[in-house]
Amino acid sequence: MIKIGMISLGCPRNLIDSEIMLGLLEKAGYKISEDIKFSDVAIVNTCAFIDDAKKESVDIILELIQLKKDGNIKALVVAGCFSQRYGRKLSDELKEVDVFIGTADYPKIVSIVKKTLNNQKVFEVNKPNFIYSHSTPRFFVTPKHFSYLKISEGCGNRCSFCIIRRIRGRYRSRPIESILKEAKGLSKRGAKEINLIGQDTTFYGKDIYNKLKLADLLKQLAEENIVPWIRLLYTYPGHFTDQLIEVIAQYSNICKYIDLPLQHINDRILSRMKRSVSKKQILTLIDKLRKAMPDLALRTTFIVGFPGETAKEFNELLDFMKQIRFERLGIFIYSREEGTPAFSFPDQIPQYIKRQRFDKAMSLQQDISRKINQGFLGKKIDVLIDQMDSTDPGLAIGRSKDDAPEVDGRVFVKIKQKKIKPGDLLKVKITDTYEYDLVGEITAN
Repeated sequence: MIKIGMISLGCPRNLIDSEIMLGLLEKAGYKISEDIKFSDVAIVNTCAFIDDAKKESVDIILELIQLKKDGNIKALVVAGCFSQRYGRKLSDELKEVDVFIGTADYPKIVSIVKKTLNNQKVFEVNKPNFIYSHSTPRFFVTPKHFSYLKISEGCGNRCSFCIIRRIRGRYRSRPIESILKEAKGLSKRGAKEINLIGQDTTFYGKDIYNKLKLADLLKQLAEENIVPWIRLLYTYPGHFTDQLIEVIAQYSNICKYIDLPLQHINDRILSRMKRSVSKKQILTLIDKLRKAMPDLALRTTFIVGFPGETAKEFNELLDFMKQIRFERLGIFIYSREEGTPAFSFPDQIPQYIKRQRFDKAMSLQQDISRKINQGFLGKKIDVLIDQMDSTDPGLAIGRSKDDAPEVDGRVFVKIKQKKIKPGDLLKVKITDTYEYDLVGEITAN
């Protein structure tokens, strides 16, 4: 039996694409291998969002090329965003790669693998227009107790620093009925948590329903009580509605966790970024969110070192961080991406200044996060167990409702004699705190 190995790089949106390719291949009779070194066909689903992601993609491709030269694998497939963005150039430079497949062409993966096993070279990079449905096969890489569910594909925004629209295409929403069916299937599989994702989830529905429909979608998911935790990721501030705030606040099975990528707070920088939102609008939105949900965990991301960002504008960002005290926060160093308007902007910031600003902002957030976590000492919170500690049988590792998988903090749970397994939802009393993580023990109520 032909064995398929996969390495998936980048974000959860990419991970779903990887699961779809593996699902289609498994349905066609191929065996999915846990170790890519012992696979007949190696697939790397790449990311090309920023410089670090591109470098990681290149490094992995080169490693797999060496495996092919050594005779460990028969064929190499480079899929996803890197192929979509640089396919022709890559195919000219990396002759050892057998297949380049873009973000529109995942449904063709079975026929493509057949061709490459017959020693055919394949280049399949077309206009990005694919979106999966509830009936599309998936070979799940995530544990049974949590899953990602992509409600849309592509992007309707035109941020000056971002290449995603060119790689992923225009915004495409999935029908509500399809999403509900998939969510129920995930629940039957054992999901306790469903994470709704898309490039901009708050824009959901505008293209197919001619109105923003995320609030309606969330309401239906919550009222059907499909899973204990529904988490909303990648919400664009310019499309957040009062109705959406009301729905999130109303239902206990919707996590009071808002992932709100802001990128900056200075009005001039926001305008140059083409974010279509002002500082005043951002402050108003955050005020509404926190008034509606006093227990809200607010997550954001910022970009430092955007072209022309002055020291004063960077300090305004730091002051904003001190004022708002985000529960969760990530920082990106501006990556100059060819094909974006910001690539040609004047006043590009030297790398060493960008690094200094990154370090300063992260140090500030570390202090904020430490103090916020100290407020949990002695409190009882719900924790979803993700895994058992590999070195300590008396320790389990999980997350609170305030923590998304793979990006936020963890809760280390002392389990003593109690039998615990991944997917268990426990009431935990917090006994110790760190900068990003919590420690606790199981409590009866």
